[in-house]
Amino acid sequence: MTEYGRGPGSQPWHPEDPLYGDQGYDGQQQHPQHQHPQQPSQPQYGQQQYGWDPSQGAGGPYGTGAGDHYGQQPVDPYTGAPPDYYGTQDAYPPPQPQHQRGPQGQHATQQQVPQQAQQHDTQQQPAPTFEQHAQWRSEPDEEKLSLFDDLPGPVRTEAEEDEPAEERPRGRDRRGKKTKKNKRRSGTACLLVAVVLVGVVGGGGYLAYDYWQTHFGAAPDYDGEGTGQVQVEIPKGAGIGQMGEILQKAGVVKSAGAFTEAAGKDPKGKAIQPGTYTLHQEMSGAAAVSMMTNTSNFLTIGEGRRAVSVYAAIDTKLGLAQGTTKDVAKNQAKNLGLPDWANSDPKIKDPLEGFLYPSQYNASKGTKPEEILKQMVARAKENYAKVDLEGKARELGLKSPLQLITVASLVNAEGMTHDDFRKMSRVIYNRLKPTNTQTNGKLEFDSTYNYIKNQSKLDLDPKQLRSYDDPYNTYHSKGLPPGPIGNPGEEALKAAMDPEPGDWYYFVSVDGKTTKFASTLAEHDKLVQEFNENQRKKQG
Repeated sequence: MTEYGRGPGSQPWHPEDPLYGDQGYDGQQQHPQHQHPQQPSQPQYGQQQYGWDPSQGAGGPYGTGAGDHYGQQPVDPYTGAPPDYYGTQDAYPPPQPQHQRGPQGQHATQQQVPQQAQQHDTQQQPAPTFEQHAQWRSEPDEEKLSLFDDLPGPVRTEAEEDEPAEERPRGRDRRGKKTKKNKRRSGTACLLVAVVLVGVVGGGGYLAYDYWQTHFGAAPDYDGEGTGQVQVEIPKGAGIGQMGEILQKAGVVKSAGAFTEAAGKDPKGKAIQPGTYTLHQEMSGAAAVSMMTNTSNFLTIGEGRRAVSVYAAIDTKLGLAQGTTKDVAKNQAKNLGLPDWANSDPKIKDPLEGFLYPSQYNASKGTKPEEILKQMVARAKENYAKVDLEGKARELGLKSPLQLITVASLVNAEGMTHDDFRKMSRVIYNRLKPTNTQTNGKLEFDSTYNYIKNQSKLDLDPKQLRSYDDPYNTYHSKGLPPGPIGNPGEEALKAAMDPEPGDWYYFVSVDGKTTKFASTLAEHDKLVQEFNENQRKKQG
């Protein structure tokens, strides 16, 4: 039997137990320091035995039997700390039990132990070691771990203990102990939290503002018409968004969004064509759109047009006398930015032929002819630089990049559609072969004779064609003409660089829309008959 029937298990030691108190550092029970001076030989309180067999050991039921430890403060058996007299029902230690003299000279308390409690296992609970007790005392109170915990509550009086539960202060039980933590933030903690909140709110506000400006706000834009001049090239197939990016990179507009927004509001915004534009720097998006959609400010050059046709168009656009731009081109050809290989043959009629690239150009009031010509040459050089003209010319058996451009000009002049270009290119290369016995090295293109005469005719006299002596007349001279006979576009140049495989030597536009190809002269004659029949039907 253990003392007072208390077993070694997890049953709590009730606070009303007269032996409720500390077991000491060595597991010994701390006893109240009350003795009976009139009976010094009697056992001290706390050494009373109920059913204890002296044969169990001299230490008695409390482990050592050493008695009281005078001068040692009692401690709480659950926490290892001194009993919390303050904040409990009374502000003084609990009263000591009253002793009686038993019939056999033993002390007995007025409170008797129930009979059934004496039937528990008699094994004694092992006493905690000094290290365990020290650990208990060093462990922090869980309720004090928080930075914001309150201090212990005020001591409650006996009158306050008699208050009904619903009238007691919230968070305290009947003994005045806390039942729920009350939080109290220190000034430093509150300031820290406030700074963090301000940072979070400020950062979130900035992100929200940036998101709004990016997705819903007006795009950054300049004011006014801008200053200075800058040439901008808009490539073929570019959309409004890509145009805006090009203009922003060139310093014309402040943002691509400003241009796209202005183009969306302007009814002519979707009509902006690819080409070379002379614009101002730091223009508003609306001013840029207005300038790029004002057709009176631009000149459009189509694919395959001859140089003399381009010169006449510039004169008309700028309101100049006819022949003005042609004279400028002849006199200033060396100052317009032509590549070194452009004038490789002294028989070339016009060194600018083949370098007035088909596109749209700025030709507003006050623009000089040489400015427009420079724009065209620069555009041609830029597009020619994108491909390896010199390497491709060698691969195709040509002498120079200029001859490759000449082939492209012939294809552009003879072809009715882009679908014809690659086959026509193959016809040219087949006729340029030394083994050509069909035409004996001659191209025999009507377009070369028309170039000389600055005309565009279909019904030409064969005798006249073969008798006219001119290096550009391919009916009279073998091989390619000295230079291009027009200004080819991108598709014609691609066809000249990548001819379609085939053994064709002839082609005929049988109805002015459809071109048919032949490998022999007999096949060609049949195509000529078909062409003549279609012509009679048109005339009849």
